[in-house]
Amino acid sequence: MAVYVLVHGAWHGGWCWRKVANLLRSSGDEVYTPTLTGLGDRHHLLNREVNLDTHILDVVSLLDYEDLENVILVGHSYAGMVITGVADRAPSRLKHLVYLDAFLPDDGQSISDLHPGFVAKLRQIANERGEGWLVPFPEEVVNPRGGPLYGISDANVLRWLKERLKPHPLACFLQKVHISNTEALKLTRSYIWCFVRQGVRAENWGFFREARKARELGWQVHEVESDHDVMVTAPGELSSLLSKIR
Repeated sequence: MAVYVLVHGAWHGGWCWRKVANLLRSSGDEVYTPTLTGLGDRHHLLNREVNLDTHILDVVSLLDYEDLENVILVGHSYAGMVITGVADRAPSRLKHLVYLDAFLPDDGQSISDLHPGFVAKLRQIANERGEGWLVPFPEEVVNPRGGPLYGISDANVLRWLKERLKPHPLACFLQKVHISNTEALKLTRSYIWCFVRQGVRAENWGFFREARKARELGWQVHEVESDHDVMVTAPGELSSLLSKIR
């Protein structure tokens, strides 16, 4: 039996892992899908003080209070920042870090450092629609090519998704993550890159740079034929892949 902690990305919540978690549990694995402060079923806790550190502490607290060990910690998208911080604070509880189509920071980097143009657009949206500190879900930014959001063609699934996406604090994209614990650097790490092969050059798709960096670091890199929200669009393939990562 493996122990998985699945951490969602920006605007999402633990709800997005429902199908993947059920599939892993049906195989006998132990699965936790925390919702980060201010999002999903915890959106009522949102305030101006919520930042990356808050979300790192959310996951560290889960590990501590559930007394989890040998955890396979999976971070989707924004949560690549979160799991990097968690590894620095609680490496003894972890076995493997999996960056799922996620940001891959070095010490002292923020998402703004990694993708300044992207965060500049989020800052503009926050100023226009979020009182300067909150970013409502920016479909025009995350889906610049148009078409169904995240490649989801089923209208019912798309409605289910959009109803649950919540505004995300801008501070989470601006705060730098710090890595100082040498034990964290010893942890095994993998990367899963989501890529849809539909006439788009690989280097122009999603997290290509991060997947390339992971390869250069000598990590095992997996590719999944899916749009970014792979836990929604390809839960079977994702759960099967995760079950092989030990």
